[in-house]
Amino acid sequence: MMRITSDNDSNEQLLYFTSSSLDATDGHLVYISDRTGSPNLFTRDLATGIARRLTDNREGTLKSYVYFFGSERRGLGKASVSFDPIRRVLYYIQNDGIRCVTPDGVGRVLARVPSGQVTAFTHVSADGRLLCVPTTDERALDTGNQSGCVCDRPDYDIDERMRREGLSSCLNIYDTRTGRLLAAEKVPLAWITHVQFNPVDPSLILYNHEWPADCGVRRLWLWDGKRHLRLRREGGPRSRDDWTCHEMWQPDGGHVIYHGKYKNGSPYIGRVSARGGGPVEIPLPEKYRRYGHFTVGNRNDNWLVTDGYYHPMGMPENEKQSGEWICRLCVDWKARKIGWHPLCEHLSTWDCQDSHPHPIFNHTDTAVYFTSDKDGRRAIFRVDVDARRIRNNPLSREK
Repeated sequence: MMRITSDNDSNEQLLYFTSSSLDATDGHLVYISDRTGSPNLFTRDLATGIARRLTDNREGTLKSYVYFFGSERRGLGKASVSFDPIRRVLYYIQNDGIRCVTPDGVGRVLARVPSGQVTAFTHVSADGRLLCVPTTDERALDTGNQSGCVCDRPDYDIDERMRREGLSSCLNIYDTRTGRLLAAEKVPLAWITHVQFNPVDPSLILYNHEWPADCGVRRLWLWDGKRHLRLRREGGPRSRDDWTCHEMWQPDGGHVIYHGKYKNGSPYIGRVSARGGGPVEIPLPEKYRRYGHFTVGNRNDNWLVTDGYYHPMGMPENEKQSGEWICRLCVDWKARKIGWHPLCEHLSTWDCQDSHPHPIFNHTDTAVYFTSDKDGRRAIFRVDVDARRIRNNPLSREK
């Protein structure tokens, strides 16, 4: 693997994995760095290595989902950044401003976060015309006298508070050209933290209920502009005692992939059609229990990359709960088989949200980029996906 960012005195990381961090040419990388003392957005020319700062944040990290102990309505929303790779426009929240900036540093404020609301991961549509900003009643993240690092988890059940106190979230849709609010869809009793436009039909928005008590049946939702459709229903092995997470559209816009664990603790990856019908779920090997993420390929609908779960055959067990390998997966959904192709050990500590590797393919599926703090501070790395080497690797095998 190759280290891409080079500042040894700062922490640098990819955007959240539901957004690409690479422009459409794979020639420029956008990322978050604290080299200025506060988190800011940077772009890096991958041919020359020249980096440029795009934002001027001096007030730390904004309080939001994942960053529960950030500053209220001050700082950069590290969870808010989404990238339009074709038009090369970054969207993000700083203080109470919903903003955008281009690679030449020209930025503007599109809108303001509604008062009394906190935010989470945003998403821009594939055509670049719409931005979805999920917000939740700020009481949901009112930690009172509790304190901690910015990405520590609160000591209370947020979903339980949402339902007990009748709190709500809202799907806010903005016109990226004018900043005009086009829709504000209120979703009662739901803590929404992840939103994603369908890659071919922006009228469809995938969203979640975060950390719900009945995660197996209340995690995955679709809003088609009129109806709220639950994608994974109760029944058979799919019960309310399952755990489901990290939903993501496949490139063709026809299916959503996700992963989790069944009631008995067995891990799985699944796929469900946006057009209805039951999901297809493939149990993983018994030893593949190390938490991770699964990200889709851009040109190959049956390709995934993960930073967890995989454990080399014959290697001793260890006490780490999170994964240590970057692996490419080739999934045959019809036959319910997975080919595991280990690429490298990422060796990240998983000590907080920011050190999660969150691997992504480049736009040609020939390389994977990921974050790791293996050298003491967070940096961005790349590993190439060599199809010939994968075929000849004795560790590669079908499960």
